[in-house]
Amino acid sequence: MKTTYSADDRKGALPAETLHELCAAGFIKSADVAALSKNIRPSSLDLSVSNEVYKVEGIFQPKSRETVRQVLDCIRKTRHPILRPLERNQMYLIRLNETLALPEVVYGLTNPKSTSGRIDVHVRLLADGVSRYDYLPAGFRGELWISIMPKSFPVKLYEGVTLNQLRLFNADTRLNDFELEVAFKKHKLLWRRTGEAYTYEDILVRDHDGSVILTLDLEGTILGWEGVPNTHLVDLAKISFYDAKKFFKPVKKKGDYVYLKKGSFYILSTHEYVRVPPEFACEMVPMDERSGEFRSHYAGFIDPGWGWGKAGEGKGRPLTLEVRPFEDLIVRQGQPIAKIRFEKVTEAPREPYDTLNPNYARQTGPKLAKHFKN
Repeated sequence: MKTTYSADDRKGALPAETLHELCAAGFIKSADVAALSKNIRPSSLDLSVSNEVYKVEGIFQPKSRETVRQVLDCIRKTRHPILRPLERNQMYLIRLNETLALPEVVYGLTNPKSTSGRIDVHVRLLADGVSRYDYLPAGFRGELWISIMPKSFPVKLYEGVTLNQLRLFNADTRLNDFELEVAFKKHKLLWRRTGEAYTYEDILVRDHDGSVILTLDLEGTILGWEGVPNTHLVDLAKISFYDAKKFFKPVKKKGDYVYLKKGSFYILSTHEYVRVPPEFACEMVPMDERSGEFRSHYAGFIDPGWGWGKAGEGKGRPLTLEVRPFEDLIVRQGQPIAKIRFEKVTEAPREPYDTLNPNYARQTGPKLAKHFKN
């Protein structure tokens, strides 16, 4: 049988069907075999935490040919029981259940999951012999770990919880400006709340690097949420359980703008509704300092089929943003706030995002994590 990870195949991000093949062939293994297949998404694999957790002084990067465990043996650390809550502003290192022995033509990137970003939990991947976070070189072999730091509230984990997701590629197929213009014409990638599609010419602010710059929405019923740091625990096993008012307060306008305080954490929304065709994936990428000193996302991967509907009838969906300013900001309706890039997948997954009844399929504005009541 011809496998879809052959170098002769189409180029791009690998879809669910190929990820299943890689697992079956032993390129991806997990201590939790039953969960491995269940954790595969349309074009990503949710990585699960083990019960090996350490409280550490800070994060680090291994050198070439140095394992994470070898570095861990050299630093001050304390073994932390998995069921003991993780404290605010404390760094932890957790071994993941998955290990990899990737094909020589396949490399990987990871992103925190949407839920991790929306509860202000910072998650980064560390890998054996890799001096970069959230990156796996082609042919990588070794253990995977994550650093995790809750910033606003303590959180309680369980073995098998998924906090970040792995994406695998056999080539970089991010769209250039020409390909992006064609995709706008063919697939109608952005929509208005009124149900009208944007044209490529409607996008007035551009970086001319194949990206799409999205703007802030301050016209919705709910403008956004500001995190209220406190000691209330978020148990990740409890869904639609917590009263949001104990953890967040509504963002309110002052005239025609909102004021974002330096160092605070906000849940906001894009004005544009994003639609990702099944043959594409999409990633939110960092804004540069020309837009101001702020972070606009801590998650940022959008699966094939987001806002597409079950058969292409969808008219997009806004993206929820996790924003932390590094200076006091006055922001207004339509101000550039986030940036995305589309990329090709080697083939469209058989079950795109909108066919799976996912947690955030019905969001129409700045939506809190699934642990909070509507």
